[in-house]
Amino acid sequence: MDSYTPLVKKLLTEAGCSLFCSGKGDHEIWYSPLTQHHFPVDPAIKSRHTANGVLKQAGLPKAF
Repeated sequence: MDSYTPLVKKLLTEAGCSLFCSGKGDHEIWYSPLTQHHFPVDPAIKSRHTANGVLKQAGLPKAF
């Protein structure tokens, strides 16, 4: 798999999460209404562990 980022962003959007702003470098900062926290999303997630970590920060179950 080239990058998990498109799938992660799709799951985040479906769960009601939204892009908050651009972060340092090329990262994006997202907001989760489930956890009421902000978290970074890398534009090139290569590891399923990292992808699941992002979902965990958003309050979602593992998907990969």
